[in-house]
Amino acid sequence: MSYRLAIFDFDGTLADSFPFFVAVFNQVADKHAFSRIHPEELDVLRQQGAREIMAHIGMPRWKLPLVARTFMSLMKRHRSSIPLFKDIATVLSHLDEKGLILAIVSSNSRENVTQILGSSCRHFRAFECGASIFGKASRLRRVMRQFGVRREEVIYIGDQPMDGEAAASAGVAFGAVAWGYGAVDAFRDLPSLEWFADVNELRRLA
Repeated sequence: MSYRLAIFDFDGTLADSFPFFVAVFNQVADKHAFSRIHPEELDVLRQQGAREIMAHIGMPRWKLPLVARTFMSLMKRHRSSIPLFKDIATVLSHLDEKGLILAIVSSNSRENVTQILGSSCRHFRAFECGASIFGKASRLRRVMRQFGVRREEVIYIGDQPMDGEAAASAGVAFGAVAWGYGAVDAFRDLPSLEWFADVNELRRLA
């Protein structure tokens, strides 16, 4: 299928921020009174969805906005050490040159997203940032309306099962990436998806 609009998640999809989140996670857990995680738990957690992870650490949903703000604030201080994944910049340039409309829907702040993207920002025509992790579907629909594209012409690229759930809710295709937060088993319950084993496979979008 040829797409007109490719919408990207940011953390774990374009930006290699997983090491940062692991490094600060227990600091955030102490601040907001939920369970710490230990290194030996990471492989199991990467196979779970957001709801399972929240249940595991004992974090109620009402704390999500507070926790998200803390993570974004910490990232603002450390974003100079957070790179884009290898070859992301050249792949984005390729897709843009091929005429694909590129956009971002992310839970992260626009400031963090644009600063980490750097010169690659020029390839994106829309930024929907600061979305709740469970509220991305409405942002996807907003971007679709902005560019007047049909659902079958859109794909959302992400690295976690909740990204796939958002795509399904918005009625668009979902592409899961192998290099992000979620392990391949985390996507086992999604009805259909495109799988991208490495960054350069994204070139087939255009």
